Amino acid sequence: MNGAESLIQTLVNGGVDVCFTNPGTSEMHFVAALDEVDGMRCVLCLFEGVASGAAAGYAAIAGKPASTLLHLGPGLGNALANVHNAKKGNLPMVNIVGDHATYHLQYDAPLTSDIAGIAGPVSHWVHATGAAADIARDGAEAIRQAGRGQVATLVLPADVSWGDNPSGAADAQVPDAATPVPEDRLDKAASMLGNGKATAIMLGGRCVSQAQGELASRLAQATGARVLTETFPARVRRGAGTAAIERLPYLAELAIAELEGTEQLLLLGAKAPVSFFAYPNVASVLSPEGCDILSLAGPNDDIEGALQALVTRVGAASQAPALRELQLPEAPTGELNAGTVAQALACYLPENAIVVDEGITSGLACFPATAHARAHDWLNLTGGAIGWGLPAAVGAAIAAPERKVLCLEGDGSAMYTIQALWTMAREQLDITVVLLNNGKYSVLEVEFARTGARGGKPGPKAASSLAIGNPGMDFQAMAAGMGVLATVATTAEAFNEQLASAMAGRGPRLIDARIPPLDLNW
Repeated sequence: MNGAESLIQTLVNGGVDVCFTNPGTSEMHFVAALDEVDGMRCVLCLFEGVASGAAAGYAAIAGKPASTLLHLGPGLGNALANVHNAKKGNLPMVNIVGDHATYHLQYDAPLTSDIAGIAGPVSHWVHATGAAADIARDGAEAIRQAGRGQVATLVLPADVSWGDNPSGAADAQVPDAATPVPEDRLDKAASMLGNGKATAIMLGGRCVSQAQGELASRLAQATGARVLTETFPARVRRGAGTAAIERLPYLAELAIAELEGTEQLLLLGAKAPVSFFAYPNVASVLSPEGCDILSLAGPNDDIEGALQALVTRVGAASQAPALRELQLPEAPTGELNAGTVAQALACYLPENAIVVDEGITSGLACFPATAHARAHDWLNLTGGAIGWGLPAAVGAAIAAPERKVLCLEGDGSAMYTIQALWTMAREQLDITVVLLNNGKYSVLEVEFARTGARGGKPGPKAASSLAIGNPGMDFQAMAAGMGVLATVATTAEAFNEQLASAMAGRGPRLIDARIPPLDLNW
C-alpha cells in the first residue's frame, strides 16, 4: 500500500468519504489510488473555490468534514475565500494539498510556494508529512482536528504519496465530544436570567437546531428574555413548527436599534456582535454601552446541554415554546421583483428543503418572507466572502441527496464560481438555482452610500465600477452550456410556474429571475 492509498483508506475509516477535487501533477498518485481504495466519492470541480465551497456546504448539512484535493500553493490560494468562510462558520474541513516531492523543493521550481504560510491564516491546524510511513497517522490527526469544527490542512508531498507505507491505513478514532459548559458559568447565566434586567439570548455558530430554538424559547417564556440569532449562523432550522426567533439585522444601524435597551446578553455559539465594516459616526460594537455580556457556550461546546441545564435551573420545563404556524401566501402576480420572488419562494418551498442564501441585497426579502413556510434549513454566508453559494449548494446536495436544495444567488456573486453549475450537471444534483439578476453590484451601491464616499453619490467612473449589466450576462446560455436546464422569468406568473416545476421535479435547474435593481431610498 503506497502513501496515497493508505491516506484515502484512513480518510474513509474516519468517516471522510467525499473528496471535492481539482488535482494536478503532484496529486496523480492520490487520483490513481481512488480506483484502488473503496468507499471514497470523488467529485470533480473546475475551480478550487468550488471545491472548498462545496466542502463547506457539505459540512453544514452532514455535520462532518469532507476533504478537498488541491494542487500546490496556487490551488490552495484559489480555494482560500471559501476556506475562510468555513473557518468563520466553525465548519469542519480536511484540505489535502499536494506538494512537490520533498527532494525537489530545493530547486525552487515555478510552482514551489510556501503552502503552510498560505494555509495558516485560514486553518486551525497545518501539517506537512515528511515520509510515506507517517501519512496515515497524520491523516487521522487531520480528521481529529477537523472533527472539532476546525479547518485542517495536510500537505502531501508527491514522494510521500507514491512511496510505500508499510504501516498501512490508520483506524477510525472516536470523535471528541462537545465540551460541557462549566457549572459556575451556568449558575451565572441562571442568575442573570432571574435578576429582572432586560436580557437577550443570542444563538449562533455551526447550527441553530430546532431543539436549541425550542429550549431558548422556553427560557424566554419563563424569564421574559428575548431570543435572537446572530446575523449569519452557518445553519438554522426554521419555518413552521420551529421556535419563533428573529435574527440580528445585517446593517449596523438596524442592529444597534434592535439591541437598544439590552442590559445583558447571553451568547451561545455566537460571538459578541460587531459591525461587518466600520462606518463614519457608527459604532463598531453593536450592543449598548455597559451591556453585561456572558459567553456562555462556544461553537464547540455543548450548546443544547447548556440550554437544557438553564431550563432546569430557572424552572422553565413546563413552559411551552412559541412556535411558528404554517402560513403560506398566495402565489404573487404582476411585476417580478425581490418582493414577489420572496413571496413565491414562501409559497412553493417544499418540506425539509435546504436553502443556500447568497442572494445578497436582492435576497434580503426572502428570509423574513419564509419565516412561516414549510420547515426547512437555511445556510448562511458566514465569512462574507462571496462566491460561496453555488458551491455550497453542491456540497449540501451531496450531503442530503433526498432533500431539495434551493440556492438564492446574486448575478454578481454567481460569476465568482459559476463553474459549480457544471458539477451540478455532472453529478445530477437536485438543486434549483434562483438567479436574482439585477445587472448590478447592488450591495456595493448600498455600501458606497453608507460609507459616505463622495457624499454617498458615485461619479460616472465609480458608478461604472458597480454596474455589471453592460454587456448583460446570459445566465440561461451559460447554464445550458454546462448542462443545466435553465429558464428566464420576467413576470411573477412566469416565475411561479418555473419555480413550481423545479420544486416538483428533480435534477439541476436554474431560473434567471430578471428583477429591477434595489431602490436605494428604501
